[in-house]
Amino acid sequence: MIRDITIGQYYDADSVIHRLDPRVKLAFTLIYIVSLFVGHGPICYAYAAAFLAVVIVLSKVPVKFMVKGLRGMLMILIISALFNVFLVQGEVIFRWWIFTISKEGVRTAILMVVRLIFLVIGSSVMTLTTTPNDLTDGMERSLRFLKVIRVPVHEIAMMMSIALRFIPILIEEVNKIMKAQIARGADFESGGLIKKAKAMIPLLIPLFVSAFRRASDLALAMEARCYHGGDGRTKLHPLKYQAADYAAYAALLLYLGGMITMAVLLP
Repeated sequence: MIRDITIGQYYDADSVIHRLDPRVKLAFTLIYIVSLFVGHGPICYAYAAAFLAVVIVLSKVPVKFMVKGLRGMLMILIISALFNVFLVQGEVIFRWWIFTISKEGVRTAILMVVRLIFLVIGSSVMTLTTTPNDLTDGMERSLRFLKVIRVPVHEIAMMMSIALRFIPILIEEVNKIMKAQIARGADFESGGLIKKAKAMIPLLIPLFVSAFRRASDLALAMEARCYHGGDGRTKLHPLKYQAADYAAYAALLLYLGGMITMAVLLP
């Protein structure tokens, strides 16, 4: 499951989506997430799926690479579906002991699972097609209006960028620790869910030690390079909008307008 996490990883490819300004991709992620909560019903979600499919095709990122990231979310999807199936009231279609399944509960569970899947894949498009440095610059430029009220925008963007960078590094570290312990006789595959969870406990201590060591090394490296925040810093490659970026913004607005229209008109 740990090997299946794709958040924070960058897939290098020469595509239209990769060349877009990171601010456009941040706007896409925000608008797409909002649209998933605005829309309701199969038609709205089919519209969202079609739009996401077009973006994935343009990004040239393999679909199986994005779907791979859903395996780590499998337990959350199952729990979310079960909660909706058993707790949403409505027309009863099955009853046993204290458990009741309603028609509305099944419908809500399906739509909730679909929404979560689209949310994860839509967010993955941004991280898979944007380098951490570009993502940091995009967030900093998008949120710079908050500097008026003294919000440390640069520091927040830097922390998020470092967190995204550390995800694949820690995943690689976990794989190394697991292989070392497997070579010494540890078993992480056999048994049920509880046994597998207990088998992961010996991984936590060396993982935390490694994470703190890497954080300390990063802090020393930043101090050695006289890093003191964003004041007075300049960019080697400042962000500038191109014609493709304005076209992407127009496509996003058209998509959001279509979703709002369907949400209002459809029952």
